[in-house]
Amino acid sequence: MKAITHLAAFTLGAAALVGSAFATTLEGWSTDLEAAFKEAKEKDKAVLVEFTGSDWCPPCIAMRKNVFSKKEFVEKASENYILVELDFPKGDPELKKKNQPYAKKYEIEGYPTVILFDSDGKEFTRFFASRHPTVEKFLAHIEKALEDKDLL
Repeated sequence: MKAITHLAAFTLGAAALVGSAFATTLEGWSTDLEAAFKEAKEKDKAVLVEFTGSDWCPPCIAMRKNVFSKKEFVEKASENYILVELDFPKGDPELKKKNQPYAKKYEIEGYPTVILFDSDGKEFTRFFASRHPTVEKFLAHIEKALEDKDLL
Protein backbone atom coordinates (compact mmCIF):
# COMPACT_ATOMS: atom_id res chain seq x y z
CA MET A 1 0.00 0.00 0.00
CA LYS A 2 2.83 2.36 0.89
CA ALA A 3 4.46 1.73 -2.50
CA ILE A 4 1.21 2.56 -4.31
CA THR A 5 0.89 5.81 -2.35
CA HIS A 6 4.46 6.80 -3.29
CA LEU A 7 3.87 5.85 -6.92
CA ALA A 8 0.69 7.94 -7.03
CA ALA A 9 2.46 10.93 -5.46
CA PHE A 10 5.35 10.61 -7.91
CA THR A 11 3.01 10.32 -10.89
CA LEU A 12 1.00 13.39 -9.86
CA GLY A 13 4.18 15.35 -9.21
CA ALA A 14 5.62 14.42 -12.60
CA ALA A 15 2.36 15.34 -14.32
CA ALA A 16 2.38 18.73 -12.60
CA LEU A 17 5.94 19.37 -13.77
CA VAL A 18 5.17 18.36 -17.34
CA GLY A 19 1.96 20.38 -17.30
CA SER A 20 3.72 23.50 -16.08
CA ALA A 21 6.43 23.09 -18.71
CA PHE A 22 4.01 23.83 -21.54
CA ALA A 23 1.31 25.80 -19.75
CA THR A 24 3.38 28.95 -19.34
CA THR A 25 4.19 31.60 -21.87
CA LEU A 26 7.89 32.22 -22.20
CA GLU A 27 9.16 35.56 -20.94
CA GLY A 28 9.48 38.01 -23.81
CA TRP A 29 7.10 36.04 -26.05
CA SER A 30 3.52 36.79 -27.08
CA THR A 31 0.77 34.34 -27.93
CA ASP A 32 -1.33 36.90 -29.83
CA LEU A 33 -0.32 37.02 -33.49
CA GLU A 34 -2.63 39.86 -34.46
CA ALA A 35 -1.34 42.07 -31.62
CA ALA A 36 2.22 41.18 -32.65
CA PHE A 37 1.59 42.31 -36.23
CA LYS A 38 0.18 45.60 -34.93
CA GLU A 39 3.19 46.11 -32.62
CA ALA A 40 5.60 45.24 -35.45
CA LYS A 41 4.03 47.88 -37.66
CA GLU A 42 4.26 50.51 -34.89
CA LYS A 43 7.88 49.67 -34.03
CA ASP A 44 9.05 48.79 -37.57
CA LYS A 45 10.15 45.31 -36.52
CA ALA A 46 9.81 41.89 -38.06
CA VAL A 47 7.74 39.10 -36.47
CA LEU A 48 9.09 35.66 -35.59
CA VAL A 49 6.34 33.06 -35.12
CA GLU A 50 7.13 29.63 -33.76
CA PHE A 51 4.52 26.91 -34.30
CA THR A 52 5.12 24.33 -31.59
CA GLY A 53 3.74 21.20 -29.95
CA SER A 54 5.11 21.94 -26.50
CA ASP A 55 3.98 18.77 -24.77
CA TRP A 56 4.41 16.11 -27.45
CA CYS A 57 7.06 17.21 -30.01
CA PRO A 58 10.62 16.31 -28.90
CA PRO A 59 12.35 18.86 -31.19
CA CYS A 60 9.91 21.56 -29.99
CA ILE A 61 10.63 20.75 -26.36
CA ALA A 62 14.39 20.82 -27.01
CA MET A 63 14.19 24.18 -28.83
CA ARG A 64 12.17 25.71 -26.01
CA LYS A 65 14.66 24.48 -23.43
CA ASN A 66 17.88 25.20 -25.33
CA VAL A 67 17.04 28.34 -27.32
CA PHE A 68 13.67 30.06 -26.93
CA SER A 69 13.67 30.24 -23.11
CA LYS A 70 17.21 31.62 -22.90
CA LYS A 71 17.48 35.24 -21.78
CA GLU A 72 20.30 35.95 -24.24
CA PHE A 73 18.15 34.70 -27.12
CA VAL A 74 15.09 36.71 -26.15
CA GLU A 75 17.08 39.91 -25.60
CA LYS A 76 18.99 39.70 -28.90
CA ALA A 77 16.11 38.45 -31.06
CA SER A 78 13.78 41.11 -29.62
CA GLU A 79 15.99 43.85 -31.02
CA ASN A 80 14.60 43.13 -34.50
CA TYR A 81 11.66 40.79 -33.97
CA ILE A 82 8.39 40.56 -32.09
CA LEU A 83 8.41 36.97 -30.77
CA VAL A 84 5.23 34.90 -30.96
CA GLU A 85 4.64 31.31 -29.88
CA LEU A 86 1.61 29.49 -31.27
CA ASP A 87 1.28 26.25 -29.36
CA PHE A 88 -0.64 23.10 -30.32
CA PRO A 89 -0.41 21.02 -27.12
CA LYS A 90 -2.24 17.73 -26.76
CA GLY A 91 -2.78 18.56 -23.08
CA ASP A 92 -4.70 21.78 -23.81
CA PRO A 93 -7.35 21.17 -26.47
CA GLU A 94 -8.75 24.71 -26.14
CA LEU A 95 -5.39 26.33 -26.92
CA LYS A 96 -4.84 23.94 -29.80
CA LYS A 97 -8.29 24.80 -31.18
CA LYS A 98 -7.65 28.54 -30.76
CA ASN A 99 -4.40 28.34 -32.76
CA GLN A 100 -5.61 25.87 -35.41
CA PRO A 101 -6.78 28.54 -37.88
CA TYR A 102 -3.21 29.89 -38.03
CA ALA A 103 -1.77 26.45 -38.75
CA LYS A 104 -4.27 26.11 -41.58
CA LYS A 105 -3.76 29.64 -42.91
CA TYR A 106 0.02 29.30 -43.01
CA GLU A 107 -0.06 25.65 -44.16
CA ILE A 108 2.08 24.30 -41.33
CA GLU A 109 3.36 20.84 -42.26
CA GLY A 110 5.60 20.06 -39.29
CA TYR A 111 6.80 21.25 -35.93
CA PRO A 112 8.67 23.29 -34.82
CA THR A 113 8.13 25.58 -37.80
CA VAL A 114 9.25 29.19 -37.65
CA ILE A 115 7.88 31.81 -40.02
CA LEU A 116 9.44 35.26 -40.29
CA PHE A 117 7.23 38.18 -41.36
CA ASP A 118 8.18 41.75 -42.18
CA SER A 119 6.58 44.70 -40.38
CA ASP A 120 3.73 44.67 -42.92
CA GLY A 121 2.88 41.05 -42.08
CA LYS A 122 4.34 39.61 -45.28
CA GLU A 123 6.14 36.27 -44.89
CA PHE A 124 9.75 36.38 -46.03
CA THR A 125 11.01 32.96 -44.93
CA ARG A 126 10.15 29.81 -43.03
CA PHE A 127 12.19 26.92 -41.66
CA PHE A 128 12.24 24.14 -39.10
CA ALA A 129 13.61 25.63 -35.89
CA SER A 130 15.43 22.44 -34.95
CA ARG A 131 17.88 22.97 -37.83
CA HIS A 132 19.44 25.71 -35.68
CA PRO A 133 19.57 24.06 -32.23
CA THR A 134 21.66 26.58 -30.27
CA VAL A 135 21.14 30.21 -29.37
CA GLU A 136 24.15 31.23 -31.49
CA LYS A 137 23.10 29.27 -34.59
CA PHE A 138 19.48 30.38 -34.37
CA LEU A 139 20.37 34.05 -33.92
CA ALA A 140 22.82 33.90 -36.82
CA HIS A 141 20.15 32.34 -39.04
CA ILE A 142 17.45 34.91 -38.27
CA GLU A 143 19.89 37.81 -38.59
CA LYS A 144 20.96 36.57 -42.03
CA ALA A 145 17.33 36.04 -43.03
CA LEU A 146 16.57 39.65 -42.13
CA GLU A 147 19.56 40.89 -44.15
CA ASP A 148 18.59 38.71 -47.14
CA LYS A 149 15.00 39.99 -46.98
CA ASP A 150 16.25 43.54 -47.48
CA LEU A 151 18.13 42.45 -50.61
CA LEU A 152 14.98 41.20 -52.33
